[in-house]
Amino acid sequence: MSALTVGHDPEQSWDDLVRFWEEMERPEGSKVEIIEGIVTVSPAPASRHNVIAARIQRRLYSVIPEDWEIFQTQAIAVPSRLGMFIPDLLVAPVQECAETETYLPAALAELVVEVTSRKNARHDRVSKPAAYASAGIPFYLLVDRWAPDGPTATLYGEPHGDVYRPLAVAKFGEPLVLPAPFGVTIDTSDFPTE
Repeated sequence: MSALTVGHDPEQSWDDLVRFWEEMERPEGSKVEIIEGIVTVSPAPASRHNVIAARIQRRLYSVIPEDWEIFQTQAIAVPSRLGMFIPDLLVAPVQECAETETYLPAALAELVVEVTSRKNARHDRVSKPAAYASAGIPFYLLVDRWAPDGPTATLYGEPHGDVYRPLAVAKFGEPLVLPAPFGVTIDTSDFPTE
């Protein structure tokens, strides 16, 4: 899966970038994000990618409070990092989400989940966690199918500035425990590889 990027004029404001993002024509099925001030268009994820997200979502639904929801296509904004992201999964309070139209302030999220794709894994490993941490999102779950030492799932937390602390790492096949407020174990043994 490759991504197309559209450069950003440093003289443009955040509002100009968002307006461009909102008004641009999107190829059907694509995901359009702003990453470090650059508009990035990625094709729809492959089925294995979606299976992983669905399995995590199923586990999360069994433990989240009734007034929270899990979103798959919800954009979240981190203006300080010139970022508009669409995580694979986003857990946030429903009431606060219902009050927005196009995108949410990232600070409303309780958890974001990203599943890497081979061609743009760097965004999920570097750019997005820095933005999510700077927005104060309590937890970031990175499912890295293309990690150099083999597929892993890493839970990050305790954001400080633009850095997270790794809280737990599981190679595919090992359980990964998400602490409170989730209190759930993710079984990575049923994650497809390749």
